[in-house]
Amino acid sequence: MNSLFRKGLYHGIPIALGYLSVSFGFGIMSVRLGLGVLDTVIISLTNLTSAGQAAGVGIIAAGGGLIEMIMTQLVINLRYALMALSLSQKLGEKFNTPRRMIVAFGITDEIFAVSSVQKGKIQPIYMYGLILISAVGWTLGTFLGAAAGSILPQMITDAMGLVLYGMFLAIIIPPARENKSVLFVVAVAAGISILFYYVFTFVSSGFAIIISAVGAALLGAWLFPIPNEEAEQA
Repeated sequence: MNSLFRKGLYHGIPIALGYLSVSFGFGIMSVRLGLGVLDTVIISLTNLTSAGQAAGVGIIAAGGGLIEMIMTQLVINLRYALMALSLSQKLGEKFNTPRRMIVAFGITDEIFAVSSVQKGKIQPIYMYGLILISAVGWTLGTFLGAAAGSILPQMITDAMGLVLYGMFLAIIIPPARENKSVLFVVAVAAGISILFYYVFTFVSSGFAIIISAVGAALLGAWLFPIPNEEAEQA
């Protein structure tokens, strides 16, 4: 086995273990919303995006349209395009277009974080190992969660279904504690989402997510602009 591929597998083990527990919650949630075990596993096998999958399954369950799905996924997953652009500066000379496309499929927050701190140029075989083990962990956890969700009592599945939302809170809380502008944007997005849930109920869940995210981000950018010096350093 190639040493770089083995190194990628080794670096991806912690990611896979984390994905295993989080995707377990996604599997339970998906089955609770009416999707089958096989459908749920295929979604995780072909998509490596926790927030995007959670929102997408909600849109499917609500009978949302294709345009709504596309716009929701674009807003939620746009950050992956920015990560890929940043990571492209570290790619080795062996990365041709097909290999770039393969690796682009596997870019997630965690994979980006691990690969971006590697010394020197990154080779395709390393990224294959890193993405493969992570994808296996994500898909396996989804299968276990979906299978458990179809046989476990509802009281237990309701409790386990909170795992996915716990991950979202774990992502939000640290930067919100350090930066009040982040806390403000999160609070505004949550407030807008609550209004759609209880007041403007005629708006579908997908468009509610889009409006909440984009509206809060625009308000945050207007109220808390980054100074020119700080932006140039970033």
